[in-house]
Amino acid sequence: MIAELRLEEEIEDLRSEMYHALEQEDRYEKILRISQKLDRALNELEKIEKC
Repeated sequence: MIAELRLEEEIEDLRSEMYHALEQEDRYEKILRISQKLDRALNELEKIEKC
């Protein structure tokens, strides 16, 4: 349960970071890095929820 809450918070932080990076038209590499972190966190949360 704690891991799930931590991941949900991380996902919200990453979504916000992604929004701001896109809004600021940051470098592609930065946006890609955030996107990969977000994808990893979402996949991890999905695994936890399936158990």
